[in-house]
Amino acid sequence: MAMSIIAIASAFIWIAAIYEIIKPSKEQNNRKIITLTSFGTLSTLIITILLFQSLPLFH
Repeated sequence: MAMSIIAIASAFIWIAAIYEIIKPSKEQNNRKIITLTSFGTLSTLIITILLFQSLPLFH
């Protein structure tokens, strides 16, 4: 349950980051891009760790 919520939030974060990046350069907010990319990377890392922990190989 928690992993699916994190995955959905991560997808929305990456969509927002991509939307900000494809704006014309004069309208881009670099601080927003850095923040979204950082949170997107962190959420992707959390999802990856949770997926590896759920493998039967690591139990």
